[in-house]
Amino acid sequence: MTLPVMLFAAGFGTRMRDLTRDRPKPLIKVDDCPLIDHTLGIARAVNPPRIVANTHYKPQMLADHLVPQGVIISEEQPDILDTGGGLRAALPVLGHGPIVTMNTDAIWSGPNPVQLALDMWNPDCMDALLVCVPMEQALGRQSGGDFSSDEHGRAFRGGNLVYGGVQILNPEGLYDIPDRVFSLNILWNAISAKNRLYCAKYPGKWCDVGHPEGIPLAETLLRQSDV
Repeated sequence: MTLPVMLFAAGFGTRMRDLTRDRPKPLIKVDDCPLIDHTLGIARAVNPPRIVANTHYKPQMLADHLVPQGVIISEEQPDILDTGGGLRAALPVLGHGPIVTMNTDAIWSGPNPVQLALDMWNPDCMDALLVCVPMEQALGRQSGGDFSSDEHGRAFRGGNLVYGGVQILNPEGLYDIPDRVFSLNILWNAISAKNRLYCAKYPGKWCDVGHPEGIPLAETLLRQSDV
């Protein structure tokens, strides 16, 4: 099974401070490779039918980098739409049915997180399957966990599991949200209320590269993975 992939690349990257003054966060290099190219490598490994990226901050730089690689751009103007609004705006090019979404500010070490989710995805009982990392395997995390899970894999708010930024999502519920600008957290809450929010526990390591301190941590992680 393959699904279309949405890359979230529209944000301002304010946690990166001066590093995003002259470029969008997805183009910051980790181990001499733009962050978004690390994410693209994971996505391409599962042969998706199409890859879409949303853009807003310094969009031409991202378009110049991504379009030659075959990525479809969903530009958000004049306003940035947050994760939920941005995903809904991209649905016409993503197509119908479940999709994979990926944040572009993390480095993974271990099995392909998208393949892990694809192997566990069950649309009969799931509307969202979040790939989550136990806190002890999450490098560079500057706050606590996001979720916990029960013996069936259903996800609940609060706990020691960090959402790693990869999920499979049934996007139909996006059309029930009246706001134009909104977070995917609103959809997750609605899905959770129906007991259809699940998590897949990642067995490897993960690094948050949303802040400058994450860059050397991620580079060390990548070099250890190559050994």
